[in-house]
Amino acid sequence: MIGPAILVEAPGLLATVQDRGRPGRAAQGIAPSGALDRGALALANRLLGNTRDAAALEITMGGFSAVLLPSGGPARGGGQPGVAPREADEPREPRGLWIALTGARGDAEIDGRGFGPNQAVLWPFGTRLRIGMAVAGSRFCLGVRGGVDAPIVAGSRSSDVLAGLGRPPLAPGDALAIAAEVAGPIPAAEPVPWGVTRALLEVALAPGPRADWFAPSASAALFGEPWLVSNDANRVGMRLLGPALQRVREGELPSEGMVVGAVQVPPSGLPTVLLADGPVTGGYPVIAVVAAASLDLLAQARPGERLVFRRALP
Repeated sequence: MIGPAILVEAPGLLATVQDRGRPGRAAQGIAPSGALDRGALALANRLLGNTRDAAALEITMGGFSAVLLPSGGPARGGGQPGVAPREADEPREPRGLWIALTGARGDAEIDGRGFGPNQAVLWPFGTRLRIGMAVAGSRFCLGVRGGVDAPIVAGSRSSDVLAGLGRPPLAPGDALAIAAEVAGPIPAAEPVPWGVTRALLEVALAPGPRADWFAPSASAALFGEPWLVSNDANRVGMRLLGPALQRVREGELPSEGMVVGAVQVPPSGLPTVLLADGPVTGGYPVIAVVAAASLDLLAQARPGERLVFRRALP
């Protein structure tokens, strides 16, 4: 492996390589995948001067640990994390790798020294990066300058955990190379607020293609009651707990196309929201679809967290 390498010690609950995904391939049976919190990925790449397509690590709930190895020779320690300088101040021979942590909120440190989110920070060679458990939100985005390298499958470096496309989820001992997806210098530091702060998430819904399969009481419950995120929540989908949604039409559909954010209702009446790695076809009726602007909020919802639905503006 040429160039710096990230040696994974502990991946946490789930850590995968994600970029902007594989949109537009549903006709081939390929899910879009990509970062669930697209805003967090875009912010990390902007902070690091990367291209928009650079891949990062999506780390679910934290508990991640890794060591940065230099290209050849023994690891060099002794550095300290710091805020990125302007390009003119960068050493010709880098002392480490510039990184940015966005998305969920939790403690993070390099060799015991804490650093904040939403800024470019130097990760010195030979030091250990630790990301603690998330205290708000559920998915960290760890961006690196140049992007994480991984095999490109169907136009993307993203891991699809349902179909098994792309690099498998990270495991202890995995080594990650760095790509060359750099667009320009690291921009001057600017304050970036951390945005996942709501005690009750408000998610916008548009009408689904099978809304007429459900009784008026189902719509009233969907928009009038709070919903609880269950433990059955991952990159494929999120099952919600609340009142059962009543149908006026029985039976199931032949498989039809699904999109990210589709709210399917199985016979139990409890809705499931399909996410980026979800199937591209399904037979349960779709009562509603999460508006694109709310998908990032939904990506940061945690098991046990409450959310409410509101009607998307036309």
